[in-house]
Amino acid sequence: MTRGASTCRVLGIDCFAGDLREATALLVDHARSGEGGFVSLMNVHVAITAQRDDGVRSALGDAWKVFPDGAPISWLERRRGAQRAERVAGPDLMLAVLRESLDLRHFLFGSTPEVLARLERRLPEAVPGLRLAGSLGPARGQESDASTIEQVRAAKPHVVWVALGAPKQELWARRHAAALAPALLVGVGAAFDFHAGSKPRAPRWMQRAGLEWLHRLASEPRRLAWRYASTNTRFVYLAARELVRDAS
Repeated sequence: MTRGASTCRVLGIDCFAGDLREATALLVDHARSGEGGFVSLMNVHVAITAQRDDGVRSALGDAWKVFPDGAPISWLERRRGAQRAERVAGPDLMLAVLRESLDLRHFLFGSTPEVLARLERRLPEAVPGLRLAGSLGPARGQESDASTIEQVRAAKPHVVWVALGAPKQELWARRHAAALAPALLVGVGAAFDFHAGSKPRAPRWMQRAGLEWLHRLASEPRRLAWRYASTNTRFVYLAARELVRDAS
C-alpha cells in the first residue's frame, strides 16, 4: 500500500501494521507530498460492513492507507504475524498529526456547527501554532453538493479531517478525493466530539486494555448495543476462520 510501511490482511483488507508514531509520520509525509488521496480508520463495524457492502469494500481498497482503529483489528494482525501492530485510534492520530504538522493547513469537515465552534476554540489551545484553514458542517444531504465541495477546495487545505461517521465518511472521501486533491482526506469519526469535549472519552486504562468500546456502549447504549452485538459476533467468527486457515 505505502512505500516502507508494513501491512497485514484483515478480513481481506490491507491494513497498516505499526504504531501511532509510525502512522503519524507516514500521514504527515504524505500530506506534505501533495499526492492527495484518502485515509480510513477501520474499526470492527467498518470491517464487517465491508464484507457485505461492495461500495465500502471498494472504498477501503482504494484508500491510500487503512489504519486499525479498533483493538480487535490490531489483535488479529498480531495473531496473523504482525507483532508490532498496535491500535491507531482516530482521536490519537488526529492530535498527533496536528502537533507534527504546524506547517500544514487543516480543514474540519462534518459534525455540527456547535461541535466545530468548540473545536476551533480548543484545538489551537492544545496545539499552539496550529493552522486551521476553515471548517464546515453541512446540513444532512448537502455533504456532496457542488457548493460544499468548492468551499472546502477553495480553503486550500493540506489535510481535510472528515467526521461524517463510518462508513459514510469513507464513501464520501472516495467520491471527492480527486476533486479535493492535493489535500489528503482523513475520516476520524467521533474524534471531533472527543476533542471538542462534547462526548467523554474512555479513561486511559480502558483504552490501553482495549475496552474503549465498552465505555462507548455504556455512554450510548441505544445507538451502539445492536451494532456491537451483531458486528462483534460476526468479527469473532470471521477472525477465527482466518486463523484456522493460517494454521492449516
